[in-house]
Amino acid sequence: MDADTPTDEVLDELFATIESRKAELPDDSYTTTLFTHEKGENYALEKLGEEVTETILAAKDDDREELLYESADLVYHLLVVLAMNDASLDDLREELKNRF
Repeated sequence: MDADTPTDEVLDELFATIESRKAELPDDSYTTTLFTHEKGENYALEKLGEEVTETILAAKDDDREELLYESADLVYHLLVVLAMNDASLDDLREELKNRF
């Protein structure tokens, strides 16, 4: 993803990068460590849980900048967990759409 990526395409680009890391497992990628950690999926789930807590605390503290920062971490880790479970952004969009 580069600075020229339109804002409305960022999640799609991020998810495509996550899927690419899942397939290629480059050694120098944090995402790769989430897919290959010795704890398996539990490691990514622990990271997701940490980000949930950090997001809640930022919201509780009324720290908008920190809330946005932690929310981005939360979304990233959620997308990794979705990818681990062979779910896509389109699957998530469809689920959200069905709730309206």
